[in-house]
Amino acid sequence: MQPSELQLDTLINRRSFLSCTSLGLGATALATLANSSPLNAATGRDATSGLPGLPHHAPKAKRVIFLCMAGGPSHLETFDYKPELARLDGQPMPESFTSGQPIAQLQNQKLKCLGPLFPFNLHGQSGQMISDILPGTATIADDIAIVRSMHTDQINHDPAHTVMNTGTSISGFPSMGAWVTYGLGLMSEDLPGFVVLTSEGGRNPQPISSRQWGAGFLPSRHQGVQFFSQGDPVHYVRSAPGVNREQARGFVETVGKLNRLRNEQVANPEIDTRIAQYELAFRMQASVPELMDFSGEPRHVLDAYGVKGMDGSFAANCLLARRLAERGTRFIHLYHRGWDHHGDLKRYMGTCCGLCDQPGATLVKDLKERGMLDDTLVIWGGEFGRTPMFQGKGSTAGRDHHIRGFSMWLAGGGIKGGVTHGATDELGYHAVRDRVHIRDFHATMLHLLGIDHQRLTYSFQGLDARLSGVAEEAKMIQKIIA
Repeated sequence: MQPSELQLDTLINRRSFLSCTSLGLGATALATLANSSPLNAATGRDATSGLPGLPHHAPKAKRVIFLCMAGGPSHLETFDYKPELARLDGQPMPESFTSGQPIAQLQNQKLKCLGPLFPFNLHGQSGQMISDILPGTATIADDIAIVRSMHTDQINHDPAHTVMNTGTSISGFPSMGAWVTYGLGLMSEDLPGFVVLTSEGGRNPQPISSRQWGAGFLPSRHQGVQFFSQGDPVHYVRSAPGVNREQARGFVETVGKLNRLRNEQVANPEIDTRIAQYELAFRMQASVPELMDFSGEPRHVLDAYGVKGMDGSFAANCLLARRLAERGTRFIHLYHRGWDHHGDLKRYMGTCCGLCDQPGATLVKDLKERGMLDDTLVIWGGEFGRTPMFQGKGSTAGRDHHIRGFSMWLAGGGIKGGVTHGATDELGYHAVRDRVHIRDFHATMLHLLGIDHQRLTYSFQGLDARLSGVAEEAKMIQKIIA
């Protein structure tokens, strides 16, 4: 049945367009990119460009892919082998390690040591010590730098994610991707500069708040855009029924003119963002379907990732991350929810590593084969680690949240492969050598992107706020930089 002329008018009038898109394009900041010419007219500069004077120095990386194992993967079952912890398995945890330390769910309980649940072996020419539960990662041992001395401030999931993503536990600050696109600008006019993908599988998938990829007090166009695996990958990106592409184009141009007229009176930067949102959404109607179509990928590539289709799996998201990187997206954040292993650790480590290990390793190899790893920084890690102490009962042993020492790895984008940096104590409790705080990690990431972390600032509440914080001086992890 064809829509009536009145229905068509309703579908394409300005009020209908704004009401249909305000919750989609506005809230998710579809306009990470902007069409340069209209926005030039409004702001005097190209919206795809970054801040004047950036990069501060020659960058080693152009883009970032962050593989976030949400829930807190155990460093003691992945990258930090502890023979002494194995020897003490089942015995009381020495109080000298735990006295006065923050504990999440083991308060007032008898603390017992839990030895590593999987064997470890040396891998690669570099001899990296990696758990047998990560056979895929073992094949890229010479490409990754393992940091075993991470520590953070917050012991519960949401605030710990907030620290990892924004550098502070205070809500409302900009996320990593927002800072990066704010400073460096964008590399494509047809896709967002900051994209978020989520998957799940494992024990107790913790929810991830959308503010974890928010723009905070930065202009809202720098907010991350979440892509979905079911239905349209981006909400409201399609034209309304009965509206063809030429009608949509004319409407977007007309709304842009009206908004620019208004902005000549009020000079509101969020109107610039709104103009850019509508224009990018129009361009995404063509770019997103092509991006999401895996039919052109060779069978051996699909098999290497373990992709069975656009099913929202971590494997599909890793392949999609590579395709986004190829097309100019600057910051791609993948969350896999399911690593909160308070119980049945051995079983759920098998589940999570089975879903995430091979795709993550394949992503690194794929980027390397395509000549993209040199300028793509790939990061793997969670918001914190897990305790050396036993949690649970009998064979369903688990580990509690732990913030004093955990592991991450980095590859590509100026990282020295085949190295292990830092160490925890003999039981894996405290980071004791070459300690790395989240602020140090942020400073290092920005440096590899060509940014001096001390000079990427934004005036907020009387402070020159920055990702690496202002309370304590962050330090780059010099030993892992090539």
